Amino acid sequence: MARSALSAGSTAPTSPLLGGLAGAVSRVFQQSYPLVDAIGLAFITGCWILIQIFVTPFHRMFALDNQAIQYPFATVERVPVLWSVFYAGAIPLLIIMVWAVMLRPSPHKTQVTILGFLTALMLTSLLTDIIKNAVGRPRPDLISRCMPRKGTPGNTLVQWTVCTQINEHILQEGWRSFPSGHSSFSFAGLGYLSLFFSGQMHVFRPRTDLCRCLLVMVPVICALMVAISRLEDYRHDVYDVTSGTILGSLVAFFCYRRYYPPLRSFRCDTPYSKDDFGPEGFSKIPDDEEQQVSGRRAQSWAGEESYQLEEPTVQDQ
Repeated sequence: MARSALSAGSTAPTSPLLGGLAGAVSRVFQQSYPLVDAIGLAFITGCWILIQIFVTPFHRMFALDNQAIQYPFATVERVPVLWSVFYAGAIPLLIIMVWAVMLRPSPHKTQVTILGFLTALMLTSLLTDIIKNAVGRPRPDLISRCMPRKGTPGNTLVQWTVCTQINEHILQEGWRSFPSGHSSFSFAGLGYLSLFFSGQMHVFRPRTDLCRCLLVMVPVICALMVAISRLEDYRHDVYDVTSGTILGSLVAFFCYRRYYPPLRSFRCDTPYSKDDFGPEGFSKIPDDEEQQVSGRRAQSWAGEESYQLEEPTVQDQ
């Protein structure tokens, strides 16, 4: 029986056109990763916009006699949404731009710093809204928002259809309590700024002066005050604010560490370069401890070799 032209373990040959296209795409990903990250940031932003337009939250059932959701609706917020964007988005971005103008770092460093900051903000906003709409947790001021119809039983679970609120935005926001968007957004933007300050000033290196540490804490304190304002306005409870704080902080740390070494590294103020990655793609970069261990091993090996070379000379004498 005639055998097939291709053996069982072989693969089909690829055309030169597909091979050239795959090679070009691979080179783009390996050598221009900030550009690819910018495309990913645009995708995240587009998904967030679609959620704002088309997605409504899950409406969890509630009872009118639940005191946890009977707080008054604050018509004037201490930190409105636009002001939170200004505090945690515009001001940190302005600070980073002023830093770039005054110190004139390399274009690559400026690019990845701003890209990481914007990614932290948008990724946090996307994750927060996905969780908000999926969970559908009532806010502490839900009853005041809902304005339920007269005669609605107070000791049984009811659907959201009992609400008479004519403002659709106010009504739908009543089921977007978990997690706190103000908290997550504030700790994403201001938390990223605090990490950036820590790296540029080597705060986590030994014998760092207290003034640098206090400067790094300023953005965190500002983010904390924004989060606390959501409790004072009865928009969220402690559980919502804490969860938003953790979410924003984790995303900020993730986005910062994608471009910068650990804060205890000797080169924590210098972002990773595309030259740090070989032709095979991304790889693990040894930190300071690993470099020191490798250096000690090399010295030990060199010492043993020199001893072995000198040993015959001693015997000849």
